[in-house]
Amino acid sequence: MGRTTSSNKSGRPTPDSRRQAVLSAIIDEHLVTGDAIGSHTVSDRFAHATGWSSATIRSVMCELEDFGLLEQPHTSAGRIPTDKGYRYYVDNMLDSTRLSKNDLRAIESINLGHEAKARPDRLMEKASRVLSELSENVGIVVWPSLAENGLKHIRFMRLPDNRILVVLVSTSNIVHDKVITLDEDFTQDELDRTARYLNVEFGGKSLLVIRDEIIALMREEKALSDKVLRNAMLLCERSLQGEDEATAGVYLEGASNILTKPEFSSAEGMRELFRTFEAKSRLVKILNECVAGSVAGGKVRVIIGRENIASSMKRCSVITTSYRVGGDVSGTLGVVGPMRIEYGRLMAVVNYLARFIERALLNEAALH
Repeated sequence: MGRTTSSNKSGRPTPDSRRQAVLSAIIDEHLVTGDAIGSHTVSDRFAHATGWSSATIRSVMCELEDFGLLEQPHTSAGRIPTDKGYRYYVDNMLDSTRLSKNDLRAIESINLGHEAKARPDRLMEKASRVLSELSENVGIVVWPSLAENGLKHIRFMRLPDNRILVVLVSTSNIVHDKVITLDEDFTQDELDRTARYLNVEFGGKSLLVIRDEIIALMREEKALSDKVLRNAMLLCERSLQGEDEATAGVYLEGASNILTKPEFSSAEGMRELFRTFEAKSRLVKILNECVAGSVAGGKVRVIIGRENIASSMKRCSVITTSYRVGGDVSGTLGVVGPMRIEYGRLMAVVNYLARFIERALLNEAALH
């Protein structure tokens, strides 16, 4: 359909700009009311403009339907946008949106002072809640698992009963800690030597990569009897136990908001969507796939309707981005809702919140 074109010398809209104006009017009205929009509603908007008769508007609406940008619900004479219509709207017709003072105030209120710096999990909880409240939909923030973070420094501290405290500082300067239990007893000296070996030989690599490289080393004859290597393998293996995508911290708020949306009135569709929200590993995979399609890290990505890979999300829009600390992608956040969603405003909210989290985590990093 093309981007907006100029009006001709008579002041009348050109065909492309006419279609865009009608599509924009229908989407704007539908986002507010949720109703199918008839030609009379569009006519009211252009009542004082030249060249906008009711017949012209009806004709343009039919053209937009032929393009697949609008559809006509069987119960109504009006039209509603399709996922393709929303895609065109997002890609070609949205101007950058400035956040309102209320939105900015809500995001900035997440700052929990020293508690936020000491407890990133509290930061993520609050962030997902604010996303849900501002969108009136589902807000999700994903905190990556221990396995996914690059190693900056690791320590093992001996505890009673063959337990060991693993303290890992990631390359993004976030501290992860975990208590593991072993079948054999280690001295603190053995733990220190193993930690030194890992820090020197594997800096910057994730525990998953470190484990695979140690396995490769242990296959070599000369390494089979190396006790430090064996200890490193054992400690990495036990530290990784249960640490995969499924254990990434998923902070989800506002699932009940979906119950109020007419787009999800089907009981089966609702059940399938809620099953997706409950399957944390699947949800992480969906969000990561959304973000992975972004050319530049940190860019807000919008996935609409049938563009979603998961069948349960085919009537949803997902607005998502990644947050970064120290150059590493640390996690993702986003809003999930129906296709009838405030795209411009929520893209700005998601982007600003990601940058807010980055600033908060940099403050956290400065403490270590």
